[in-house]
Amino acid sequence: MNLNLPKKPKTNVKSVIIYTISIITCIIAIIIVGFSIYYGSDELDRLITIGGSTITQEEEDYQALISNFENIFQNQLEEYETDITIEKIDKEQEIVYTYYTKNENKKNSYDMNLNIPYINIDNEMIAKYNEEIKETYEKKAEKILQTENKNTIYSLQYEATIEDDILSLVIRTSLKEGSNAQRLIIQTFNYDLKNHKEITLEEMIYQKQLNLDEIQNKIDKEIETEYRRVEDLKSLGYEIFERNPEDEMYQIKNTQEFFIKDGNIYIIYAYGNEHFTSEMDLVIV
Repeated sequence: MNLNLPKKPKTNVKSVIIYTISIITCIIAIIIVGFSIYYGSDELDRLITIGGSTITQEEEDYQALISNFENIFQNQLEEYETDITIEKIDKEQEIVYTYYTKNENKKNSYDMNLNIPYINIDNEMIAKYNEEIKETYEKKAEKILQTENKNTIYSLQYEATIEDDILSLVIRTSLKEGSNAQRLIIQTFNYDLKNHKEITLEEMIYQKQLNLDEIQNKIDKEIETEYRRVEDLKSLGYEIFERNPEDEMYQIKNTQEFFIKDGNIYIIYAYGNEHFTSEMDLVIV
């Protein structure tokens, strides 16, 4: 006797996929709603990014500080609090003020926008700072004013702060001369008002009770990241200033350019100080 068994119905693969996706979507939706109810929508927004990855609020704040760096230069001393009596040279002026302003343009010759600062403190070390500023920036301006058909673009801005009885002055200069590449030059001055001496980055780190090794590791990591980025761009044919992560310039004890603002220490490696480039690396701790 021939026994005919009923045929097994074919599985509808398309339906299974649709049902599976629907179930997963529902689960994700339930998780999101539950997270939002428990932690709040602000926390949810903070954690969800376009690429689906997550970043912490600390990382967001750090990137905001980096992005805002060029906007901090207001050509003035920020409001401050200190119990130290500071002997001014000019009683009518602020502790840091703009003493030399030049905003001139001459077609095919130069375009200048300068606000050069003066530190108004009666002190031998400060006098050396002021002389260095004058010799470096004012004399450069006067020299440019004597040139013809050099197509020079020269701008200078500064920012000054007094925090934890430390006076920090940072000067940002952009200089392009003729066919040479544009240079970004950054110079800083840091003076301990209480102890009447110049303060190093290492001393500032200790004064703020930060961990020296942790900060050095952060610098090393940032420079290594930039080094890899530059190497990737070079492989695509771009010409960008090359870093050498092994260079001793990145050691805290050798770092010259830094300043304090809003409780943060800005550590700067401006390669235009020595080379024809506008590349720089910034680490904030």
